[in-house]
Amino acid sequence: MRRALVGLAVFSTMFCAKSHAQWAVFDSTNYANAIREYRQVQQLYTTANETRDQVIHTYNLARQMAQMPHDLYQRYAAQFARWKTLSATNTYGNTGEWISAVNTGDAVVADVGHRTAGIQLTSAPPWVLGNLDERSQDIVKAQYATAELSDGFSVNALATLGEIRARSLTLQRQITTLQQDSYSSDPNQQTQMAVLGKINSATLMQLRSQQDTNQILATTALQQMLQSKDQFDQQKRALNQAVYFQQNFPDFMSGITSGMTQSMRSISFRSK
Repeated sequence: MRRALVGLAVFSTMFCAKSHAQWAVFDSTNYANAIREYRQVQQLYTTANETRDQVIHTYNLARQMAQMPHDLYQRYAAQFARWKTLSATNTYGNTGEWISAVNTGDAVVADVGHRTAGIQLTSAPPWVLGNLDERSQDIVKAQYATAELSDGFSVNALATLGEIRARSLTLQRQITTLQQDSYSSDPNQQTQMAVLGKINSATLMQLRSQQDTNQILATTALQQMLQSKDQFDQQKRALNQAVYFQQNFPDFMSGITSGMTQSMRSISFRSK
């Protein structure tokens, strides 16, 4: 009986060992981790596909926005008035320099043109002013100052406007080129950097044009100041004459009445 039990125990041990060698033990933890990793990989794949679709959509939208209709230039192109070269007849040979100055902006030519095309101011000799009283001398000097300032402002305005006109042709060509590039169907002209470059160029052109406008406005303001000076000088001259008349009227009338009284006395004395 004891031998049978020992044999059964040995057989059971050998059977369990053989069975353990043929069948693996199930590990639930590793299985759960594998499922979790698979889901993470699947989520990454889904995210990658969505990102790819979004990038393709963005690229197609950018490409669509970059491409412009082929007829856009013909639809929106506009013609503007162009600066013309000024011309005039030169019967007595005194308008050529003035015309050249207004077309080129040369300051020296502007000075010569203003002098040849206008009436020159004659300086009064010293003895002429010496024969006038102090108040009359101040009036003459003020009138000379107004005339000389008018000549200076006119020469400066002529040179400024001439310089603006001389640059107008170049500016017009640049604007035409900018317009053609802006309405071009060439993709290279519609990239982000190309568009930004054209915007910057257009801004600079606008600033230059505004600068020319400010120069014209400044010249106009100077001319208005000169006109105001002339008007103020006339008003002050009239006021000074009125004050002078009021101050010297009694003495003037006294001299007249005294002379008349003396004359009448002389006539009476002779009649006797």
